Amino acid sequence: MKIKLGVFFGGRSVEHEVSIISAIQAINNLNKEKYDVIPIYITRENEMYVGEKIAKVEEYKNLKNLLSESQRVILVPNKDRVDIVKYPLKKFGKNEYDYIDIAFPIVHGTNVEDGTLQGYFKTLGIPFVGPDVLSSAIGMDKYVMKTVLKDNNIPVLDCLRFNMNEYTTNCDGIIKKVEDKIDYPVIVKPINLGSSVGIKVARNKEELQEAVDYAFQFAMNILIEKAITNLKEINCSVVGDYEEANASECEEPISTDEILSYEDKYIGGSKKTGSKGMASLQRKIPADISKETRDKIRKLAVDTFKVLGCNGVSRIDFIMDYKTNEIWVNEINTIPGSLSFYLWEPINVKYSELLDKVISSALKRDREEKSITYSFDTKILEGINLNGLKGSKGTKGV
Repeated sequence: MKIKLGVFFGGRSVEHEVSIISAIQAINNLNKEKYDVIPIYITRENEMYVGEKIAKVEEYKNLKNLLSESQRVILVPNKDRVDIVKYPLKKFGKNEYDYIDIAFPIVHGTNVEDGTLQGYFKTLGIPFVGPDVLSSAIGMDKYVMKTVLKDNNIPVLDCLRFNMNEYTTNCDGIIKKVEDKIDYPVIVKPINLGSSVGIKVARNKEELQEAVDYAFQFAMNILIEKAITNLKEINCSVVGDYEEANASECEEPISTDEILSYEDKYIGGSKKTGSKGMASLQRKIPADISKETRDKIRKLAVDTFKVLGCNGVSRIDFIMDYKTNEIWVNEINTIPGSLSFYLWEPINVKYSELLDKVISSALKRDREEKSITYSFDTKILEGINLNGLKGSKGTKGV
């Protein structure tokens, strides 16, 4: 019997379109003999839609028309599965559209990849592919991620964190602190976004002011760190879980500027053929690095994956100074664009095999979590009288 697999994509995120591309790529490569795939599109208003055209990327050129020809649904837990129910509910006729055994979120950015959607799946009680709530949240917050990695002796650049209140009340204070503790050039980025959205390099006070203004358009908190002048970027993917994880081939993205832009990642080189998500990026595979550096990066990638408690497939992005060969973890993409399939093909792992691996990891985690006891009978509610209970430690009237 086939596994009913719900593939979720879209959502209220600046990386909405990239998620659509990544998900449809995956849907087209899933083994249809093993999985009964149900694509579930999440709009920017967090409404869910299903239908025959939902997995056809060309239909998203006219979203209004696509939604009018699709069915809006909600999810309802039903024992060991989740029912997909038509919405609004009808008084007469069948409301059940289908059901799913496992969720596969292929989403990017805030409000979806950051633990929000994962928490929703946990509440529904359905197994899901990818990192859990905590790993997703840590991976999305660049400052927290750096703090955890640094505490585990994984190299990261020192940074400063600022919030919106500091920006509105004392922006000059932000600039002075950066100049005193880091100095130029610096890189300014939203603390919880990916795809190079909201990021700028600043070489002086005027550029720093502009970069801070720009970053706060996309997030309530920003991060500022030293910009590496002799920069080389290297990416490596990891698949597995806390017990066993393996690294992919390394890639060297080719940027058109000092930093890899959104256009470099998703649009560059794809004007004629259309964007293929992260697969559109111009890159060197394998990366132009020594075997020693490759081995070091692949080990750091696995260590980062395990320290952050990830599951499924992630991509860890590194920065290095090509003159000193110093290497730092820049960030982790807990659900990477295109699921980084292009990093696995060079070491003879087909995309369909990669998808099987991450689904198997999710089912393994579900089996392990079901063996844990999450409640016990305390009888604390028997005969309780709230009128006589004083505070959480009170016992009067009980």
